[in-house]
Amino acid sequence: MSVKFFLYIFVTIIVIWSLDSININKIFKKNKVLEARIFYFLLALSLIQLVTSFIYDFYVSSKII
Repeated sequence: MSVKFFLYIFVTIIVIWSLDSININKIFKKNKVLEARIFYFLLALSLIQLVTSFIYDFYVSSKII
């Protein structure tokens, strides 16, 4: 298994845990539950990708060969 795979698992747990503290339902209109869930899902995927890419690129660039 690669480092990036484990990094994705770790970052996914951290991002979902941190997004639980945000009340996204206040941003959306009433009875727009589906839209709020889709937004939450896309936001989580975006954050997972960005954070994992940043950490992995930092890891690769700081390796001493």
